[in-house]
Amino acid sequence: MNITQEKIDNLNAVIKVQLSESDYQANVDKVLKDYRNKASVPGFRKGHVPMGMVKKMVGTSAMVEEINKILSESLQKYIEDEKLDVLGNPLPKLDEQQKIDWENQKDFEFKYDIGLAPQFEIELSEKIKIEQNIIKVSKSDIDKYVEDLSRRYGKMSNPEIAEEDDMLFGKFEELENGSVKEGGIKNSSVLIIKSVTDSNLQKSLVGAKPGDNFELDPKKVSEHDSDVAAALGIKMPELASVNNLFKYTVEKINRITPAEINQDLFDKVFGANTINSEEDFRGKIEEQMTKGLAGESDKKLKADIQDELISKLNLELPNDFLKRWIAATNEKPVTPEQIEEEYDQYAKQLKWQLIENKLIKQFDIKVGYEEVVEFTKNLLKQQLASMGLPTDDDKDLTDTANRVLTNQEEARNIYMMIYDNKLIELFKSKLKLTPKEISYEDFLKTAYTKR
Repeated sequence: MNITQEKIDNLNAVIKVQLSESDYQANVDKVLKDYRNKASVPGFRKGHVPMGMVKKMVGTSAMVEEINKILSESLQKYIEDEKLDVLGNPLPKLDEQQKIDWENQKDFEFKYDIGLAPQFEIELSEKIKIEQNIIKVSKSDIDKYVEDLSRRYGKMSNPEIAEEDDMLFGKFEELENGSVKEGGIKNSSVLIIKSVTDSNLQKSLVGAKPGDNFELDPKKVSEHDSDVAAALGIKMPELASVNNLFKYTVEKINRITPAEINQDLFDKVFGANTINSEEDFRGKIEEQMTKGLAGESDKKLKADIQDELISKLNLELPNDFLKRWIAATNEKPVTPEQIEEEYDQYAKQLKWQLIENKLIKQFDIKVGYEEVVEFTKNLLKQQLASMGLPTDDDKDLTDTANRVLTNQEEARNIYMMIYDNKLIELFKSKLKLTPKEISYEDFLKTAYTKR
C-alpha cells in the first residue's frame, strides 16, 4: 500500500491510495473461507462447496467490502499520522472510481478530495473593543414579574363566558373548501386570547362559550412560529406548508384568578418564612432578575465578540469542498439551491467552532467531571427551588446529577455550557469592554435580532 498527498492550495488537497493484490487478498480469502463453511448450497454438504463456486458467487462483493474497510482505516490513520486538520471527511473522486473494473483488476488507485482547516493565530487584547450591555431592572419589570408570579400561583376556574385575560382549550381542525379536511391536521390545545395577533379574531374570542367555533388562520394565533406549530401538533418545518384555514372549537375556558401578594405567596415562591414583607419580596425578585439578566447580557456579549473575531480574522474555508460534503452526507437529499441558501450561516458557525477550539487549546481551558457534577447540582437546585422543593440533600443531588450525566446529549449540553462560561470569563479578562447601561425593554429590541 502506498498513500501520498497532493496539495492543491492551503485549503484543498488530494489523497491518493494505491493498493496491490497483496494488501487485501489475505482478508478476502478469510472472508470466502468463512462463507464457504457457513453457506447452504443445494447439492453440497455445508463446508464442502467448491471454492471456485464460492468465488463466483460472492468473490467480487467480498473484495469490494474488504477494500473499502482497508481504505477507511488507512485514510483515518494517514490523517492522524500526518496531523492533517481536515474539515468534514474525505470525498472519493467518483468519476475515477467509476472506471474501475472490479471483476478483472488486481491493483487499484483511489483518490480522495479533502478540505483543510485554515491556519490562523488569535491575539486577545484590549485592542479589541466591545460594548457590554448592563441591563437595568426597572420598577415596571419587577411589577410585571410579580404579576406573572401571582398568576402562576393563582387559582384556576372554568367560567362559561371568556374574557380577554382567559385561555381557551379547544380543537384545531384543518379545513378544505369550507369543510373539515379528511386526513387533515387535528389537534387539541390551548389558545391564549391576548397572544392572538389578529386583532379582529382576538376581539371575537372575548365572549366565547364552550361549543362555539371559529374559522381562523392558525399562523395568526401567535407571533411565535414555535407556538403555532405546538398548537397544531406539528413540527416547525411542517408549518411552512400549512396554508389552509382551520376551525377552532372551544371546549373549555380556563381562567386564572391571581394569588394575593401576601405571606402565603412569599412562602410558595421562596420557601417558608424566607421573605416576610412585600418590600423584601420585590427586593429578592430584583436580585434574581438582575442575576438572570446578567446571563442574558453575557449571551449577547458572546455573540458580539463572535461577530467581531470572525470579521477580524476573516478566515477562508474550502467552500466548494464543504458544499459537496454537505450534499454527500446530508440525511435527506438537498438541492444546490438549498445549500447555497443556508451555506453562509453554516460557514459562520464552522468558523466560530474553529475559533473556539483554537482558544480552548491556546488558553488550556479544561472541564473536569467533578466540576460538571457540581454545575449540574446547581442547575437541579435552581429547578427544585422554582418548584418550592427542598435543595439541602447533597447526596440525593449528587446521585441525581450523576444520573442526568449518563444521558450523552444532556452531558454534552452541560459541558458546552461550562466551556461557554469559561470563554466568557476569558473574554472579560482580556478584551476592552465598554459598559453601557440599558433597559430590559431596549435590550430585547436589539439582543435577539437576526444575526
